[in-house]
Amino acid sequence: MKHSRTDNGNETVLTIEGTLDAVTAPELRSVVDDLVNESRKEVTLDLAALRLIDSSGVGVIVSLFKRVRANGGQVRITGLRDQPRAIFRLLRLDRVFPV
Repeated sequence: MKHSRTDNGNETVLTIEGTLDAVTAPELRSVVDDLVNESRKEVTLDLAALRLIDSSGVGVIVSLFKRVRANGGQVRITGLRDQPRAIFRLLRLDRVFPV
């Protein structure tokens, strides 16, 4: 997994590429902790280059969503496709996140 972060005023765009699974999720969890600790209010996850996600990866994204929302912010998801899109639909997360 590769990720990049771009801050633009109040908005943060976090781009995730490759595979988000039990091996790579801890790395992303530290990024989520940073975003929450900095009180980022508008977070957009760009998942256009994400090829595969498992339950660990979903857990990190749900954690980000809950923690940012608890601080009065919002998480959006863009570029969801292929296997990650199927997982989000299966778990009905496409109804929770603005996609």
